[in-house]
Amino acid sequence: MPDRQKLRRVFVVDDEPLIASTLAMILSNSGFNAIAFNKPLEALQASQSEAPDLLISDIMMPFLSGIELATQVKEICPNCNVLLVSGQANTGNYLKNGQRFEFLSKPVHPLDMLRKIQSITEEAPPKPSVSGVPRMDLVLRSA
Repeated sequence: MPDRQKLRRVFVVDDEPLIASTLAMILSNSGFNAIAFNKPLEALQASQSEAPDLLISDIMMPFLSGIELATQVKEICPNCNVLLVSGQANTGNYLKNGQRFEFLSKPVHPLDMLRKIQSITEEAPPKPSVSGVPRMDLVLRSA
């Protein structure tokens, strides 16, 4: 089990500011050190100075897709786990340049997101605390 004092750094990247900030808030309330980004290039630049433990990224974004972002972040931070999200249908994961990226379809409930994070990292996530937090599945319908 991870040291509770060391919060896991999560980069949340979505070109829709409301989606990125809401997901980052949900993860922060659940014990993660979550940082929201609306521009994938800013997340890529930030990964050079502070490596994320997990990258959660929308796939369809301007300038740099979530798949391209994930590939480049993995080059900089090989131990970073990746979770891609999209409103487009998918089989469950993406394969790019020999790298397999996990996938969730929007809309997604916060508890489902936390379960997926747990399965990706193979660690018990911090105890979920989603009471009083807007349902992410409602927010993500706009994407």
